[in-house]
Amino acid sequence: MDTITFDINDALKHYMSDPASIPTPEADGALVDCENDPESLTDNGVINSVLNPIVDAVAENPDAITRSQIFDSLQFLLKYTSFLSAHALSKIFDLITSGLAAEADIIHHDLESDEQELVAHHKQLLEIYGFLLQWTIAAVETKAAEKSSATVPTRGRGKPKSKKDANANKDGSWDSSTQLETALNAMCKVLRLKLGKLFLTTSERDTFVGLLTRPVYMILESEQRVKNTSIRMHTFKVLCIAVKHHGHGYAAQISIVQNLTYFEHLSEPMAEFLHILAEQYDYPQLADEILRELSNKEFNSNDTKGPKSVSTFMVKLSELAPRLVIKQVTLLAKQLDSESYALRSALIEVFGNMLAHLSKSDERGENHKTQMNAFFDVLEERFLDINPYCRSRTIQVYVKLCELEQKFPKRRQKAAELACRSLEDKSSHVRRNAIKLIGTLIRTHPFTALHGAQLARKDWQERLDKVQAELDALKPPVDAPGLDGDKTTDQGLLDDATQIESPKKQPAEMTDEEKVAAIRKAQEDAATSEAIEKLTLTKRYYSEALKFIDVLHEATGTVCQLLGSRNKSEVIEAMDFFEIGDAYNIEENKIGIRRMLRLIWTKGNSDEGKGVQTHLIECYKRLFFEAPETFSPNDAANYIARNMISLTFGATPAELTSLEQLLSTMMKGGLIPDIVIAKLWQVYGVQRREISRTQRRGAIIVLGMLATANPEIVVGEMETMLRTGLGPHGRADLQLAKYTCIALRRINPTGRQAKESAVKFSRLQNDHAVLVKLAAITEVPTESKEWFGVAEQATNAIYAISRHPDVLCSEIIRRKAKEVFSPQTSRPNSRDETKSMPSPTAGADGEDAEGDATVIGPSQQQQPPASPTKKQKKDNAIALSQLLFIVGHVAIKQIVHLELCELDFKRRKQEKERSAQAAKEASTLSASTSSRKSSAQQQKPKDGAEEEGDELDLIGGTSEDDFTEAMAHIRERELLYGPSSLLAMFGPMVSEICANNTTYKDRSLQQAATLCLAKLMCVSSEYCEANLPLLITIMERSTDATVRSNAVIALGDMAVCFNHLIDENTDFLYRRLADPDPSVKRTCLMTLTFLILAGQVKVKGQLGEMAKCLEDEDKRIADLARMFFTELSTKDNAVYNHFVDMFSLLSAEQGLNEEAFRRIVRFLLGFVEKDKHAKQLAEKLAARLARCDTERHWNDVAFALGLLQHKNEDITKLVSEGFKLVQAPVA
Repeated sequence: MDTITFDINDALKHYMSDPASIPTPEADGALVDCENDPESLTDNGVINSVLNPIVDAVAENPDAITRSQIFDSLQFLLKYTSFLSAHALSKIFDLITSGLAAEADIIHHDLESDEQELVAHHKQLLEIYGFLLQWTIAAVETKAAEKSSATVPTRGRGKPKSKKDANANKDGSWDSSTQLETALNAMCKVLRLKLGKLFLTTSERDTFVGLLTRPVYMILESEQRVKNTSIRMHTFKVLCIAVKHHGHGYAAQISIVQNLTYFEHLSEPMAEFLHILAEQYDYPQLADEILRELSNKEFNSNDTKGPKSVSTFMVKLSELAPRLVIKQVTLLAKQLDSESYALRSALIEVFGNMLAHLSKSDERGENHKTQMNAFFDVLEERFLDINPYCRSRTIQVYVKLCELEQKFPKRRQKAAELACRSLEDKSSHVRRNAIKLIGTLIRTHPFTALHGAQLARKDWQERLDKVQAELDALKPPVDAPGLDGDKTTDQGLLDDATQIESPKKQPAEMTDEEKVAAIRKAQEDAATSEAIEKLTLTKRYYSEALKFIDVLHEATGTVCQLLGSRNKSEVIEAMDFFEIGDAYNIEENKIGIRRMLRLIWTKGNSDEGKGVQTHLIECYKRLFFEAPETFSPNDAANYIARNMISLTFGATPAELTSLEQLLSTMMKGGLIPDIVIAKLWQVYGVQRREISRTQRRGAIIVLGMLATANPEIVVGEMETMLRTGLGPHGRADLQLAKYTCIALRRINPTGRQAKESAVKFSRLQNDHAVLVKLAAITEVPTESKEWFGVAEQATNAIYAISRHPDVLCSEIIRRKAKEVFSPQTSRPNSRDETKSMPSPTAGADGEDAEGDATVIGPSQQQQPPASPTKKQKKDNAIALSQLLFIVGHVAIKQIVHLELCELDFKRRKQEKERSAQAAKEASTLSASTSSRKSSAQQQKPKDGAEEEGDELDLIGGTSEDDFTEAMAHIRERELLYGPSSLLAMFGPMVSEICANNTTYKDRSLQQAATLCLAKLMCVSSEYCEANLPLLITIMERSTDATVRSNAVIALGDMAVCFNHLIDENTDFLYRRLADPDPSVKRTCLMTLTFLILAGQVKVKGQLGEMAKCLEDEDKRIADLARMFFTELSTKDNAVYNHFVDMFSLLSAEQGLNEEAFRRIVRFLLGFVEKDKHAKQLAEKLAARLARCDTERHWNDVAFALGLLQHKNEDITKLVSEGFKLVQAPVA
């Protein structure tokens, strides 16, 4: 039978150009018939009839492959593999693989026997099998790639598979992985042969090795194949043997560098391959060469894939084989200057891995230290890399280094300082990582050897001072007498004297006693110097710890600010930082833990917002609501209760509001056990044992907060509250009384809480003990400012829980008025009368003896004053202030009460209409029942205004509009002008006191009168209009900042109530933004923020005044202004619409320097995002350039134009020409 003459180079040339062009003249006739109809090759019957004899022949003897028919038939089939079934291709693959393996065994045997004459024959066979195997694997990989792309779901969802799809799937179920492994094993077997004996020239050997390695690289190009560990390891094995034993190193280097450039998925596998090659095959040279080549490689600035892939490769290699990388690290360091941030970022991580490697090595020589220092120096430099990703990566590397066993104490301080600086980075990603690094530095700090892990600065400072004192005690004083002290003696004289005396002195031997004394002295000196050395080291240790703690304190202040970041993950990181700091007792952390509370208000409409709230609750739960596991349930409850109370100590009103929201949320979530609530009541209600005021107050504050979520908490303990907060304890501590009133108010939830509450509260009669005590607590005679808070909250509580609050408050006002205005001969002598005066009134009102007893406690007994006249005036002013305060607050609460009555009427009206509708539809019997229920429902006793509602209801067909008009009439005409109205008597009097501030010059009286005037003005538009000029004058001219602030708030309220009156006077409100007192300015800014964002006032040109606040000295005012504009920007292009007006005002402002002006303009233009708006603004501003009369104005406009993305060449040209001033000729 004909044998082929096979030339590998010729075959490869044809194969590489076009495999289909390879001639196959001797192919089996059955196959040749199919050449014009390749589709018929899908028939396995035809293929099997050809393949089976070939398989048998090759199995019998691998030489059979050289027969022309067999070789051409196989080549023919390989040309048309796209038409072959998986079964046929699998059969060919098996045939060639087994033939190659069998041939390898034969060659191995013959080479061992030294059969020289068969060398050429074996060489040809290997080349044939290698060539066919390369072609087959290429076909298999093409098929596999087609299969993987076909598995991507192309069918519509839910459509049934077509018959064709089903067949393809059945056919494509062949998994070639196992056969690939067998083929790769056969390749390894061939490569283990002594190929040098078969291939005499290098080029022949390289050509043959290429036949085996080329398909390996093709296999690696498939991501699916690389994910298969077994195949990946087999491919590595082939390449390792080829590189190690057959000079494939250079070719492998080229292929690997190419693969890194084009195939991202090969980054880590190639690093793994080089690691195996170096470790298991002892061939590190390839890794060295590749790293050397990569260090010199320059990447195109548009190429993102290449640098990213190379970066991943270097990082992985440095993790797996740090010893390989460290040798080439000086060359790789050149890439730190690369434009690609991905490469720089990778090198930063590589250096981190090198440091980790060096820290674990046993060598501790000078070279080792130098290397480590060099790496640290580079990392410290990279904290200032221009790219935020590189800066972040540097910090992440430091976080990993902190976790190592070696602490690097000398470098830690620098790392802490750099991380502290990075907290002010403009990138939130960098800031977040910096917070994480500082937290890790705290967790892994090295100052644990002597005194545990706590980092309280006070303790460390005490230790340092103590060591310093011990050192000072051991060191001899500077001016101590001794030989050293006599420094002034002439050295020459001493020398002479010694020379004269020396012949006379005989060297006397020391006695035993002298020897012992000398030894003891030497030992003492040695011990002292040892002690000094030890203390010096201890001192250095303490000093370093304090330096570290100082950095942490500085960082804590910045992290506090980052709690307000827009980036929620940064906020969460900051919370975790404070939690870590608390565990290590860092003092400054307590501020941050307090500041965290405000995050409970984070808008929860997104997952991020909810995440912040949830994380805050989790943090607080771990910090304050989880007792140590060793505690018993009772001890744990005490511990939690104590923690909850401590949260109220020193808290500002804003913090208390946030704490209330937090505790309420936790209560709703069932996170606060009943036993803790019981403990809080115990702390509040304890009578016998002395307890601090702050603790008792804290307990009722917390209970009041929890009651917002569950009013039952307070309802069940009314008796305790009457006995404590509204009893002797409350009269002695007015703050306690105030918070007790707040807790009582929670019995009847209002607004959203009322809707959420399942329990409906039934209001109380005025003779109920609680209301009697509430009324009595407002009449406690005291000069304390705290009384006003008590009176306010007591009035609120009365309006919340009383059935007839107006009646009860009228009585309180009457009694207070009698006390103030009843004729008294001498104030000091009438003390007893004053004290006893409420008794008859109280008795007449049905109050019991206990009610009288609570009015004045023995603790309020006063000593007769020294100066009766002066004291009497002071007393009168205080009493009148208190009366006016109650009058004003009752007026405000009454209009709220009227609104609630109106809502209640409308609700009952709707219920009645619904029940009437239901009655119509039902039978006559059910209709009568329904009407009876409805009438019974309406016969519930209500307070004064509600009874009026009932009366109106009796009038046939009272509509909601009629009722609303009636309420408006009561508010407008009756409360302040009605003939029988109690409040009407005070309107003129309050105006009189405010108008004559020189006659009534007591500061507290003026404050109370202004507040009362403002509140009464919110009741009636008529009264408001009459007194508006007076209030504006007070706001403009009063010297008291509190009065001005109250007037600002009042004008804000009136803008909501009577917009038509205030609208033309808003300029007066804006003027307060320039108030000399920061508190007034802040109040004004908050008021305007609310009014503008709520749409209550029209914004004209005054927004510029608010923009000026962005550069205010007071940080809180600047932050408020920033928040205002951020919120305003969300409302219909508001910043864009008003920018030109704001710009004009700011540019004309003399007191605003250029830098501040630019910062404001840059901030405001940050909200102009649309290109269309930017262009329109640019055109408006450009028109001003020609009209600018000063260079400063021109620069201001040019600066703003520079910030806008207008893309207008005319404007750019105009600006580039610069400022021109054309001066008129001198006449």
